[in-house]
Amino acid sequence: MARRRGIMSDALKWELAKELGVADTVATEGWGSVPSRQCGNLVRLAIERAERSLVNNR
Repeated sequence: MARRRGIMSDALKWELAKELGVADTVATEGWGSVPSRQCGNLVRLAIERAERSLVNNR
């Protein structure tokens, strides 16, 4: 089965990781070392930004 491509760009992931304070962990240990709560927060921030972008483009 083919692997799904991610929807978020790597640049956005890194920007959000920096905002949440986990960029150092990602850089040294990889995304698998980020606690699930922080990953959830990352997704929440990405959704908030996407929603704001939709509102601003109307």
